[in-house]
Amino acid sequence: MRTIIGLYDNYDDARAAVEALEDAGVSSDDISIVTNKANGPDVEGQGSHAADGAGAGAGIGALAGGAGGLLTGLGLLAIPGVGPVVAAGWLAATAAGAVAGAVAGGAVGGIVGAMVRAGVPGDEANFYAESIRRGGSVVAAKVDEGKVAQAQAILDSTRPVDVAARRASYIEEGWTRFDEAAAPYTPEQMAAERERYRTNRL
Repeated sequence: MRTIIGLYDNYDDARAAVEALEDAGVSSDDISIVTNKANGPDVEGQGSHAADGAGAGAGIGALAGGAGGLLTGLGLLAIPGVGPVVAAGWLAATAAGAVAGAVAGGAVGGIVGAMVRAGVPGDEANFYAESIRRGGSVVAAKVDEGKVAQAQAILDSTRPVDVAARRASYIEEGWTRFDEAAAPYTPEQMAAERERYRTNRL
């Protein structure tokens, strides 16, 4: 199995990627989505698991195991350095477990660690965590080697961010790695980020 990842500025594009992966036969159990709550869907009716202690791990796990596809399992988590995120799937379960178990490094450490254990280099995992902090959405899928090209084509067709260009932009600003002790971005800062990159893509 190989892990492939798409980064999106728009939650709707990330959602479309998840749905297309499922339609192509990728199991919901092998897909994850993590999106900053400021730009994600309203999950109030599905229950909040932010800072619920042990309940966070159980809650996200139960939600993510739903039979109606991954997106029916969205739950809310609090992530140090990011703030609230809407998430489902194996990354969400790892993050919830980190919160529930008070693992050193916190929930984002859990997400970064889960990516690294799934074969994502540490510097890339830190970049994706920072992108979520800035308002982005990450879709990650574990796929068989024979399906990598097809799954990557799906992610590429759903308006992903140009990761190399975005990372270069972060580095140009002085960014080096995700810092979970940093203050989460405000909605105004996220809006400014989205506008800057939207303008650059026109």
